[in-house]
Amino acid sequence: MKENYTLEERRIVMEIKEILQNQESQAAMKQLMSDEIMNLIHENMKPRDTIMAYYRCAIMEVETKFKVLNEQFSLEYDRNPIESIKSRTKSMESLAKKIRDRNIPSSLEAIEENINDIAGVRVICSFCEDIYMLANCLLKQDDITLIEIKDYIKKPKPNGYRSLHLIISVPIFLKDEKRDMKVEVQLRTIAMDFWASLEHKIRYKKNLSEDLQKELAEELLYCANQSAELDMKMQKIRNKI
Repeated sequence: MKENYTLEERRIVMEIKEILQNQESQAAMKQLMSDEIMNLIHENMKPRDTIMAYYRCAIMEVETKFKVLNEQFSLEYDRNPIESIKSRTKSMESLAKKIRDRNIPSSLEAIEENINDIAGVRVICSFCEDIYMLANCLLKQDDITLIEIKDYIKKPKPNGYRSLHLIISVPIFLKDEKRDMKVEVQLRTIAMDFWASLEHKIRYKKNLSEDLQKELAEELLYCANQSAELDMKMQKIRNKI
């Protein structure tokens, strides 16, 4: 029997086993756990695993582009506009929730077409001006296609969130084909990232009263405005040098 099943495959098998535990004979259980059934599960999950691998490849392409830009600025101007780069692919739980909430068909084609942030790259910049400079450099590259742009720096979200979001298409080169993949790129300063990270953790605290939630929202908005003011002051200091 095949040994290297993923945790997801084993979870599915165990759930089926529990459902049938008190309903079917041992003979039926043996059939359920047979190589044929396990292989069927494996084959059904293979397309999903493949497409997620493609998204990881797209992330590597985008990360490399930003690393090259950072290296070029280091060589030509003796400075690095990028402080750090983070990346992730959306978890299956989060993806399933978005599919359900937006009533998207569960086919891989529909998911690729309708969900733009399965692959994400976050670029943390030193200064606000670096955000727009790096975004412009990326979008000028002839293999990058801009799908959507949302500027939450010039127009912050009501809760104070600031970041520049780009949905782009980038090609990945496979063994026998070139495939365009969508990636969400977020560019923000250190202060923006610090605020967003802590706000995310606080926002998911449960069992808070309505009054406390409102109080926290006001305090977080105040902190976001303070962070934005700090970014502006640091930018002005840099421009004087």
